[in-house]
Amino acid sequence: MVQWHEVGHKVGHALGFEYGEDERDRVTRGESVTSTAAEAYIEPEPTFLGWFNEFLPSRGGVFTYFHNLFPFTYWLFRYNKQWLFGDLVAGITVGAVVVPQGMAYSNLANLAPQYGLYSSFVGVIIYWFFATSKDITIGPVAVMSQLIGTIVNEVGPRYPDAEPQEIASSVALICGGIVTGFGLLRVGWVVDFIPLPAIAAFMTGSAINIAAGQVSKLLGNDRKKFNTRGATYETIINTLKYLNYTDINAAVGLTALFLLYVIRFACNHLAKRYPRRQRFFFFLNTLRTVFVILLYTLISWLVNRHHRGEKHGQPEPILSIIKDVPRGFQDMAVPKLDSGIISAYAGHLPSAVIVLLIEHIAIAKSFGRINGYTIDPSQELIAIGVTNLIGPFFGAYPATGSFSRTAIKSKAGVRTPFAGVISGLVVLLAVYALPAVFFYVSNASLAAVIIHAVGDLILPPKQAFAFWRVSPLDALIFLGGVIIIVFTSIEIGIYCTVCVSAAVLLWRIAKAHGEFLGRIRVQTIDGRDARHIWLPIEHEDGSNPAIAVTPPAPGILVYRFTESLTYPNANHYTDQVVAEVKRVTKRSKPLGDKPGDRPWNDPATPSADELAADPRPPLKAIIFDFAAVNHVDVTSTQVLVDVRDQLDRWAAPGRVQWHFANIRQPWVKRALAAVGFGKPDGTVNQLFSVASAGPYSSDVANEGVEDIEVPSVERPAPASRFSSSKLLPILSTDRTFHPDLDEAIAAVLEQLGQQDDGSPSVSSFDDAEKRGQPSTGASSGSSTPRHQ
Repeated sequence: MVQWHEVGHKVGHALGFEYGEDERDRVTRGESVTSTAAEAYIEPEPTFLGWFNEFLPSRGGVFTYFHNLFPFTYWLFRYNKQWLFGDLVAGITVGAVVVPQGMAYSNLANLAPQYGLYSSFVGVIIYWFFATSKDITIGPVAVMSQLIGTIVNEVGPRYPDAEPQEIASSVALICGGIVTGFGLLRVGWVVDFIPLPAIAAFMTGSAINIAAGQVSKLLGNDRKKFNTRGATYETIINTLKYLNYTDINAAVGLTALFLLYVIRFACNHLAKRYPRRQRFFFFLNTLRTVFVILLYTLISWLVNRHHRGEKHGQPEPILSIIKDVPRGFQDMAVPKLDSGIISAYAGHLPSAVIVLLIEHIAIAKSFGRINGYTIDPSQELIAIGVTNLIGPFFGAYPATGSFSRTAIKSKAGVRTPFAGVISGLVVLLAVYALPAVFFYVSNASLAAVIIHAVGDLILPPKQAFAFWRVSPLDALIFLGGVIIIVFTSIEIGIYCTVCVSAAVLLWRIAKAHGEFLGRIRVQTIDGRDARHIWLPIEHEDGSNPAIAVTPPAPGILVYRFTESLTYPNANHYTDQVVAEVKRVTKRSKPLGDKPGDRPWNDPATPSADELAADPRPPLKAIIFDFAAVNHVDVTSTQVLVDVRDQLDRWAAPGRVQWHFANIRQPWVKRALAAVGFGKPDGTVNQLFSVASAGPYSSDVANEGVEDIEVPSVERPAPASRFSSSKLLPILSTDRTFHPDLDEAIAAVLEQLGQQDDGSPSVSSFDDAEKRGQPSTGASSGSSTPRHQ
């Protein structure tokens, strides 16, 4: 059988590649693997082929992928009467709410009311096939409708032959295709890059923008036809400017809005006062929109029944109404895609896709956490995408998750996504049975419904203050996003908040601040569980500054990374290390006796006498704590190599020891080894930690939990005490990578002691802590020397 690994190495050697040590070479470099109580262990290196194979699906994985595309198959066959009852109640409730909201939101989209009903029907009917959330309700929403209205207003005059619904349907089709592609590629995680402050700013600013645009319809002064889709502040100014044109529609709109809030306040108050009837008041509160629309539709009929307009041979209506709504799905057709129209609104597509994604995923995740289940973001993208791909054939415009209807559905006791089918049947009944009633629905009352609905999207000041308490920078992003939306547009606000959030993330990565560590002895308040922990010497983590942290031995620095070591932050980290090295250690020898030997940028290179009088120690070793480092790259490893050379010149004629502790990722070890780190010099014994694989561990595995005794806190016994047990190294024995900082310190001091007089160093942190001064060594614990 062809060994592709060997073939690749032969080709690489022919091309001049330098591979470093092979695993077989690492085992046979001359180590005395039998001269210690522990066996040798050589950690296998990760390979590109192994990494690539992790992403290749197995046969079972392919089947699971396609099976997961239809999540309903996991629960549909377990459907029962109890679930059906919960779904009936929730579905009928949501259906009753979505009918008036759908007609209202279609008004925002500059479309006839029936298109809102079409979008509502398709959203709830299609979603349950692909849903991983039982609570979410897909349909027309305020923000997406506002954006579609802006697109229709912008594109319509340029293409007068195109109907508004054709433009809206093509947007739905394009956005649906994009989102479905994201879902099929399983990249739903990209939504996580949009943080909560950006989402909150987008929702709050959009709600203010929408509410301001609906005030003119609420008051009836919209007949002046001023622009209500510009910047929010301009809309408010124009509304106030034409306030004297307010007509009788204001009586309907203002009282409807007042009644909506009164009913909600009364129901919430009564629910708290009478807990046993809480569910009754919940449903009463939920149906307030339906009640208000029906009430003012009745009033509108009484006022307008003899004023139906010229089309019916009567005077124009006294109250503004939506008029004719066709029965059934008379606008079903294959959507038209015109390249010119698509080019005209192409600039709006990114914002449209972002709105579809963040609003739906944010709502689904939130209600999943509340109700104790986890959604699949990628599958939810497929659900949104397929809904918007199929919807245009029914005359629908873009739809996504609705916060208000999802909250209603959740509180109504929904049990499965099948509740969407019940809601769809309610909408279907309305489409065929109620068009005559819809004729008299008041536009002012619909405006009241919209304002009332979007009011819940505005972030309360209490929550904004909570942002400030957690992260002032995030609070400023939220506030800035809202201001941008108010003074420009929703789209610009979305782009700005997302870009600023991304810039802040990159800045935090690039300017990650590492910590120089020391050690302290701690114990519980009752005097038990004595142990050592490592803390920042300068107490940057907020630890008690009154506690004296014992630094490592003179000339040894322990540095902890707080992020992965990658190209944005590599120089920032290493500059901090070099600066600290030059601050706490001295150069080992002068650069030269002549003035010309001094570097041009160093005004005070010390002489030999000055160096001898300098009380600071020379640099001996640097230990890096890589517990937080999950990735390194070519740039960062090259920066480490350059810093190693720089500090070797600083410590010349000696060489600086480089040790790495707490490395969690095999690829990080491979990368460090590839550039020469982690390789012992072969002149001294190396320390490494071992664990018993003998009777103790096997006994614990076989005994019951009640038989396990907690060992007392004592110093680890010497390796000879485990002579009856087999000792195994924790990490590879041929590299200076350590499982913790204590072993790294012990290994450094062991090498320094052998380099000085051929015997190990005996001074320890414990001695230093007893004396209350910096240590000159550390105990090796249960470590065993590596014999080179």
